[in-house]
Amino acid sequence: MKKIIALDLDNTLLNNQKEISPANIRVLRKLHEQGVKVVLCTGRPINAIWHLIEQLGLTEPDDFTITFNGGLVINNRSRQLLFSNGLSKGDLIPVHDFMAARKLPMDILDFEQIYEIDPAHRSLYRQTIKNIRFEATTFADLRGGDYVYAKNVLAIPKEEMPAIKEEVLATKEITARVQVVQSQPHILEFLPQGSDKAVGLEHLLSHFGLNFSDLMAFGDADNDAGMLKAAGDGVVMANGLPAVKAIADHETLSNENDGVARYLTKTFATIL
Repeated sequence: MKKIIALDLDNTLLNNQKEISPANIRVLRKLHEQGVKVVLCTGRPINAIWHLIEQLGLTEPDDFTITFNGGLVINNRSRQLLFSNGLSKGDLIPVHDFMAARKLPMDILDFEQIYEIDPAHRSLYRQTIKNIRFEATTFADLRGGDYVYAKNVLAIPKEEMPAIKEEVLATKEITARVQVVQSQPHILEFLPQGSDKAVGLEHLLSHFGLNFSDLMAFGDADNDAGMLKAAGDGVVMANGLPAVKAIADHETLSNENDGVARYLTKTFATIL
């Protein structure tokens, strides 16, 4: 029986209204009470998803969350860091040059808040993420030196994303400095090299004396592929990307049809 369940949020655990369904809450709370570790894995900071952590009862001393797509492993109760990885301002210079030349928005996150760079270039990120502070600024005014940032986000209409993503990935100055993944149809993320939910989970598994064979992971998008491939059981949603489905061990129903709860109920039938 798997000992840790790792869950992506958007389009996986959350329905299209950005809520955890009653069925998913009921099953996950019951498994947590039975000693199975439940770990949310997201690109968001912990304060932006605290209401979800509370809904699932993940507030015990040994509960952790993987945030910033594997860049930070944080204890839910103490807020102590188990692992962190970040970007310098220098790493983001080629990203800024690319965005500025095309009048595209930038949202840069440290581990506490979001910096809207030249907010006249309208971003969709404010509509996507809640419960975190946004501060309008310029790239020139961002702190440099040793200051660490978690990631940069490009949030634009989804119909514009394929062409921009292709252009970004073809820009060697960017890909040499940062890792680029698409987390939602309208969001492209620029992360520290080597960042992956699987990396964060590896540190967490080691902390508990476990390995990837003990892990079940659920996801749907590019930024979930690493953990689905590494997990003893990688489960993709019916609404997942074709490339992610190709590397998953199993497929479950969509996020709109309680796919997480349905799969867990079948897999953990002896304790649910």
